[in-house]
Amino acid sequence: MANTVEHPTTLSILKSVHQNPRRTRFLDRLWITSTVSATEGLVDVKEGRVTPCPDPLEALQLLEGMFSTDSPRHVVLLRDLQLHLDQSDPMLFRRIKDILRIAKTNGHALILLGCRLKLPPELEHEITHVDFNLPDPTQLGTVLDGIVKSAKIKNLHEVTRESALQSALGLTSTEAENAFALSVVETKGIDHTVIAREKARTLKRNGLVEVVEATTSLEDIGGLSNLKDWLNRRAGAFSDYAKTYGLPAPKGLLIVGIPGTGKSLTAKATAGAFGLPLLRLDMGCVFGGIVGQSEANLRAVIQTAEAIAPCVLWIDEIEKGFSGSKSSGSTDGGTSSRVFGSFLSWMQEKTKAVFVVATANDVSKLPPEYLRKGRFDEMFFVDLPDALERAQIWEIVIARHGRKPASFDTETLARACEQFTGAEIEAAFIDAMHEAYADGSEPTTKDILAAIRDTIPLARLMDARITELRQWAKGRAREAASRPATATGNTRRISAMN
Repeated sequence: MANTVEHPTTLSILKSVHQNPRRTRFLDRLWITSTVSATEGLVDVKEGRVTPCPDPLEALQLLEGMFSTDSPRHVVLLRDLQLHLDQSDPMLFRRIKDILRIAKTNGHALILLGCRLKLPPELEHEITHVDFNLPDPTQLGTVLDGIVKSAKIKNLHEVTRESALQSALGLTSTEAENAFALSVVETKGIDHTVIAREKARTLKRNGLVEVVEATTSLEDIGGLSNLKDWLNRRAGAFSDYAKTYGLPAPKGLLIVGIPGTGKSLTAKATAGAFGLPLLRLDMGCVFGGIVGQSEANLRAVIQTAEAIAPCVLWIDEIEKGFSGSKSSGSTDGGTSSRVFGSFLSWMQEKTKAVFVVATANDVSKLPPEYLRKGRFDEMFFVDLPDALERAQIWEIVIARHGRKPASFDTETLARACEQFTGAEIEAAFIDAMHEAYADGSEPTTKDILAAIRDTIPLARLMDARITELRQWAKGRAREAASRPATATGNTRRISAMN
């Protein structure tokens, strides 16, 4: 069974295997003698004879007659059959099992072509699965060269070609062909920005991973000196020189801490620091209601990330996706546990340069095996910012909203917003801007102080939870900031908004 959405590519691969001069006796006959589809019926490829048979049972009966004779060995390509397998027809299952028995006895072969991996339990052990990976740069290059030739584009620069291929990684051959063609229509040439835009739309439409534009840098984060230094020291680890040096690509980073303290912002800034594309994975979208769909979704995510590699894969609030894996046997038939195990195995064994940045607010919900070394290179804990960091955050937030930090008393603001997270600091500034706009004026330090007084920080509402999180992180995770605890109780410090 060939699991792929690109049927022409599959047929091309089968033909190339058949024409391989080093083929074995089995491969020597690995070319299609007949095809079966809902529209064409049974087609004898060699003689061109067509036998209409829209009913799959009728088509299989014809094949059984072919296989039972002393005719030469057959290789039959079955299209659309998986659509009928969802109907749980016992007659169909028995007919398939019978024809598979005859085929094995007489040396015939059946190839099921479809895009659904899951087979019914009655057949899943009878048929071998073959997954087709997404095209690599060489395969995409063939598609691009075809578009360039048909569009009569002359003297395509090698740098432009490589940029286009890099932007198309993660797409199927058909999707890449459409993106290349759209680039020709819009720009009269090959533009990697158009291709990257179309890839982002395609992946977002699939609903599993999303390409996020990495416009944030580490300079947009206040504090977090330890974490930023750690990232800067690994920024060059994805280069060819690092491979020559023998340096393994970094695996990933887990950031735990209080909500609103900059974990998501750091994940975005990581891609900017590394100069890599950023993919965002919503773990909630991985889990599906159909049996086997969740596992298939995870495989699709991994396949896409590895095709685009080197890249950064960002998983936000990962504890919400894996928190139920311990009890999944009694709640979802073990689906969460299987997906969790597959993800852990991939994290441990992956060889592609996919740097995973995961964030978590409640790390206590994560299974212990997820946190051990080997899954991630490091785990950092982020806490409420201290006064100095709050002043830095005020400067970043004020500048981000088009105002000059020198026009405000950031030290006074930093003292006034003790226990505020970066997200709450920005919310207070936006609230002051709304009030000033309604009065027809510019926001002032006084306006911001009023907004701060009207804000109840989350840390005040969940003081016990924060204390518990700090106790857990002590000795288990590295501090995101480098300076010791302050007298106000802010034991660590961090960055800007979440």
